[in-house]
Amino acid sequence: MSRYNHRRRLTFRDYLYRVLLCSASIVILVLCMPRNSYRTYQYGLGEPWDDSPVIAQDSFPIYKPEAQLQHERDSLRRFYEPYYQADPSLAEQQDKALTDAFRGELGETVPAYYLSHLREKLATVYERGIMEAEEYDRLHAEQVRNIRVFWQNEAGTRSLRSVFTPKTAYEYMMTERDSLRFSSAKLQRCNLARFIQSDLSYDVEKSLQQKQEVDAMLVPFMGQVQKGEKIVDRGDIVSEYTFNVLQSMERYQQGRTKSSSEWLALVVGQTLFATIMVLLLLFYFEQFRNDYLTHSRNVFLVLSLFLIFPLITYGMMSHHFMSVYLVPYCVLPIFVRIFMDSRTAFITHLLMVLTCAVALHHPAEFIITQSVAGLVAIYNLRQLSQRSELFRAALFVTVSTLVTYLCLDLMKGTFFGSDGVDRWTYIYLTLAGLLSLIAYLLLIPIEKIFGFTSTVTLVELSNTNNKILRRLSEEAPGTFQHSMQVANLAAEVANKIGGKSQLVRTGALYHDIGKLENPAFFTENQSGVNPHEGLPFEQSAQIIIQHVKNGVRLAEKYKLPTVIKDFIQTHHGRSVARFFYVSFKNQFPGREVDASLFSYPGPNPTTLEQAILMMADAVEAASRSLTEYTEESVNALVDKIVDTQVSEGYFAECPITFLEIKDAKDVFKTKLKTIYHTRIQYPEMNAAAEEQSTARV
Repeated sequence: MSRYNHRRRLTFRDYLYRVLLCSASIVILVLCMPRNSYRTYQYGLGEPWDDSPVIAQDSFPIYKPEAQLQHERDSLRRFYEPYYQADPSLAEQQDKALTDAFRGELGETVPAYYLSHLREKLATVYERGIMEAEEYDRLHAEQVRNIRVFWQNEAGTRSLRSVFTPKTAYEYMMTERDSLRFSSAKLQRCNLARFIQSDLSYDVEKSLQQKQEVDAMLVPFMGQVQKGEKIVDRGDIVSEYTFNVLQSMERYQQGRTKSSSEWLALVVGQTLFATIMVLLLLFYFEQFRNDYLTHSRNVFLVLSLFLIFPLITYGMMSHHFMSVYLVPYCVLPIFVRIFMDSRTAFITHLLMVLTCAVALHHPAEFIITQSVAGLVAIYNLRQLSQRSELFRAALFVTVSTLVTYLCLDLMKGTFFGSDGVDRWTYIYLTLAGLLSLIAYLLLIPIEKIFGFTSTVTLVELSNTNNKILRRLSEEAPGTFQHSMQVANLAAEVANKIGGKSQLVRTGALYHDIGKLENPAFFTENQSGVNPHEGLPFEQSAQIIIQHVKNGVRLAEKYKLPTVIKDFIQTHHGRSVARFFYVSFKNQFPGREVDASLFSYPGPNPTTLEQAILMMADAVEAASRSLTEYTEESVNALVDKIVDTQVSEGYFAECPITFLEIKDAKDVFKTKLKTIYHTRIQYPEMNAAAEEQSTARV
């Protein structure tokens, strides 16, 4: 069994918690899944059909190709005649206005015979009709030949060419063949534009009715496929007719309304699929990483990432927005790998990809491409110690997805540069790789929201120039040196037994910061004066024990992560301040001792790294009390310290094995013997050798 998968008896609350989380996830997925799903095929005109045979599930019409429909639509346009209502009274009004003008101001400057001539022309203009220029241009662009003009109960057809616009009507009035009798100067003096107004108004209702009648003459389909009829078989060449039938089938599927039984089947299928995906994720944690289920932050991080990408995919598919290849799906395994582990990252990513793929028309390419992207992201982030490594991971993910998709194209017989290649997909994959760098920007917010601490943050915290560590080195130099030694010992052990070395190293640097409150009361910071002299043993023990609570308070003040505070609380567990406890027992052998006055508040270590730190701290501190550093004394010290911790049950709640404890002791012994080895005493020259050396000089 995995060290991280110790099973415990589940309470009713645990079961309810799991059921509610799974139910909420399933409901969210089902509500957001697109409902307009239908199977689509990849095919091309003149290419062989390499999919399974297609049998018509319903009868549907075979629609004419758009080019043919457009040709027939253009042919029917000659039958379309929009309706315009004429205003005969306007011609009479303008004729009267022209006559009055000649009786008035024009009578003195323009000869009288101009009047009859202009009245005749004006009558012709209004007889043919005047239309606004914009309306005329619109009809001309639509290739309308004739219009229907009606007044009162009469209607007639007029050629569009015969109709005037205000501009052409004015030009007609001004144009004269007999320029000697009718001069242009006198015609301009008449200001004929004021007598020209549009007398044709568009009738929307009658025109729409006429257009519908013409459109009804257009038959959009050229046949029908019967239910059960074979459309195409594997290996058939997709002819023009078959191509048209396949497109007609897709068009029919898009437009038809599902029956209640089809809707029920769709919803049931989506619900079952979502249930399977969520349960597979839950079963993974139950079987392999049960420890994650005990911490809500782990559950919420995985569920948040697991749900957000399918929701984005479903939204894009429902609204036909862009391409799903633009979404940086590899962000999920990046975050899960950084904050949890590689296996969890891969399983979560794979289930997320499958959940997204169910909404796609061509899921196979998507699953293959995104699976490769996730694996590459996980491989490149096995030891994330610098934020720049995210950039490297993004680069490798981009290259791998592009190469994978190119391989799929080549296996389909499509060569890059040919017409069959979807170049936009390659562009989207490149952009998705760049967008995966969003993980860099979201790393700190996710740490704050979910309470995680990444290796990058741990590396930054281990910088001894940080304010609290610099203060520790100045105010409690002995404690600082002790912390450095413990950090090195603990990191070596973690590397040996498979723990997180950077985590335990950083925790070791901060585990004793509580000693900053009273540094002189700790042996490593004393220089001849011991403030414990004269104090009761209980009071001295409480001062020593208090450094744990002081450390937690300082950690909160300097906003250190929770994982560091856990090291501060557990590095002594529930052990006793043995020096003062034993001293009290020796001095007062008959008195009943209150063990709680000499005991640390705990808790005991609950993780492998906390257990390593507890051992390293005790061993390093005790090693300073040795009177002589021999192999036997170092070995005996390490065995005594660690075996006592084991026998007193301090590691009962953490996932560490006896073999790992043995390996840890071996590392401690080797490192301590290296640190405290006896230096070779340099020889001194005797008198004869010194005289000989002097004589040579």
